[in-house]
Amino acid sequence: MDRPITVIGGAGRVASLIAQKLLSGGERVRVVGRNERHARKLPEGATFHAADVRDPATLAEPLADCSAVVFSVEPGTADQGADSPKSTMYQGVCNALNAARAGGARPHFALVSQIYVTRHDHPINNWGRMLDWRLAGEDAVRESGLPYTVVRPGWLTDKRSEGDQVHVEQGDRGDGSVSRSDVAEAIVQSLYLPAADGLTFEIFNEQGSARTDWNALFSSLRPGQVSAA
Repeated sequence: MDRPITVIGGAGRVASLIAQKLLSGGERVRVVGRNERHARKLPEGATFHAADVRDPATLAEPLADCSAVVFSVEPGTADQGADSPKSTMYQGVCNALNAARAGGARPHFALVSQIYVTRHDHPINNWGRMLDWRLAGEDAVRESGLPYTVVRPGWLTDKRSEGDQVHVEQGDRGDGSVSRSDVAEAIVQSLYLPAADGLTFEIFNEQGSARTDWNALFSSLRPGQVSAA
């Protein structure tokens, strides 16, 4: 891409993989983290920006004039306050969207969410209404007017414990695990392939050989398809 790509939460495990893959592809990468301590975890070649999604003023510089924004932030589990999912996964997403759109810019916005966001009665929702606020953050992305992709990973693993093949679906009714590397690859591919624009989907691993045709995977899905809340 002709301008940098900003990875928010880049010190996290999935976001770090995303940054590494982008750098390997020759991209200029800005990594956003909350403090300088996170800079020590940067992939070589990335530029670090100390910023916090809960503080809109800190986001203007790292999100200015970028080709794409990747939002992969730990949600927190408090019922309220700075470490609540409302602060990070809803208000934080809204703050990032506003910074990304400043001056009429239209970067692709890729959001790492999770499965179960429409299952309000699931026990995960007891942690600060995590599922409700993740879904609200997704909705903010879908309503932003920006090109976007929302990826809902299954249970994250370091290895493909359920098989090497990537499976994507919609409807938020599936279950299973997925490797962090495959989630990172899905996000990276979504920034380049027009078929990923406007998609919300779940991603899992399953038995079978590894698949590399991401355009076919994205083309099998319906843009704007979201489960009823």
